[in-house]
Amino acid sequence: MLHDLTALEQGDAVRRGDVSPLELVEHYADRADRVGTFVTTTHQQARDHARRLTDAGRPDGAGPLWGVPTGIKDLHPAAGVRTTFGSAAYDDFVPDESDELVLSVERAGMPSLGKTSTPEFGSPCYTEPDVAPPAVTPWDTTRTAGGSSGGAAAAVAAGLLPVAPGSDGGGSIRIPASCCGLVGLKPSRGRVSGAPRYGDPVGLATPGTLARTVRDAAALLDVLAGRRVGDPSWAPPPSAPFLAACDREPGRLRVARFATPVIADVDVHPSSLAAWDDASRLLESLGHDVKDVAGPIPPEAVADFETCWAVLTALSAAPPGREDRLRPLTRWLAGRGHAVSGPEFGLAIGRLRQHAAVALAALAPYDVVLTPTLARPPVVVGELRDDADPARDFDRQKAFTPWTSAWNVTGMPAVSLPLHWTDEGLPVGVMLAARPAEEELLLSVAAQVEAAQADSGAAWVDRRPPGW
Repeated sequence: MLHDLTALEQGDAVRRGDVSPLELVEHYADRADRVGTFVTTTHQQARDHARRLTDAGRPDGAGPLWGVPTGIKDLHPAAGVRTTFGSAAYDDFVPDESDELVLSVERAGMPSLGKTSTPEFGSPCYTEPDVAPPAVTPWDTTRTAGGSSGGAAAAVAAGLLPVAPGSDGGGSIRIPASCCGLVGLKPSRGRVSGAPRYGDPVGLATPGTLARTVRDAAALLDVLAGRRVGDPSWAPPPSAPFLAACDREPGRLRVARFATPVIADVDVHPSSLAAWDDASRLLESLGHDVKDVAGPIPPEAVADFETCWAVLTALSAAPPGREDRLRPLTRWLAGRGHAVSGPEFGLAIGRLRQHAAVALAALAPYDVVLTPTLARPPVVVGELRDDADPARDFDRQKAFTPWTSAWNVTGMPAVSLPLHWTDEGLPVGVMLAARPAEEELLLSVAAQVEAAQADSGAAWVDRRPPGW
């Protein structure tokens, strides 16, 4: 079946003329969504786009994903397409213009099959919006797909999309990647443009990629990455396409590892620690030098992160007269944000940058850093959410995701890799992070790990969830 192929294999089939972009779109449009993937489908627009691509033929200089369909996370405005931001307050909003991520995907010749589900304003680490069914992992559809890129991750993991962009302000790509058994790549701060809205004054959030393979994730990053006129800051360009980095030997690396939770005092599930230990041994078997280090983010950074997170939530206001449609968690976080003065917000940003500087200095001797991705395997839908007590909801989220936000604070690129499965068949990710702007090195070692898994007969790309 076409969806058995990786995204790059599908792109190569298009290049050879074995399948057309329209045939790919029709194949995916016919597949049933049983995992809460889409808020809004755009099958006809995708057909029209694919037909134009098919009629015009492959242009010179087309990338390897030309003709391969995808979806757009519902936080990204797409002109003429309902965009809810995961909120009932925006359930009928149709923007007039697309943001740069949407335009980048369109320019790359990738038809969009719809808007993938996200929680309200992308804030929670679970995807249970009022505008769509919960996004669930296809490995056990009673359990969460994670968030906030839960719809995108569920779609790729269930074979409903070959590859998909997500966004990540505190783990929102890597969390669902771990829950769904995928590669989830958060790039460096400034690697992908935030044009034209530039809505995150703190610098925590960035678009990134969700894929079944490291190479697919790298190829989509090549589509998204790059400086745009007006960007306030940017990462330096890579030496070559990110996809090419997957074919390089990383050399012998110094790997720092720690498993002490950063943002919550929580007991870590044995499967998360087993995945982390297994990854450590695998890296050592590949010739890398793995060393235990102390967690580089101090406990006092948590309060500063929470202050910034609350203010960012307060900036995501409902249209006038629709405030009552916001979820309890959003109203609670926004209330905390509105209680922060301008100087207090500025001081929190400054302290967060100081914490980042200390962490980057501590980790500078190491090429990559290894941690678990999550403290537990994917939880049952509704287990984290608590509308009656949003403070408890927020604490549960922190306990579930005690590492991911560290690399949003530092701006480092980070990737979750699906290196472990529980006895019950649930995926468990491990996370590697690299120095800022060193995605090429990160992708090189991630691809090396992926190849080692394949050589051992345990390749994650060969795993298929029930109903695939």
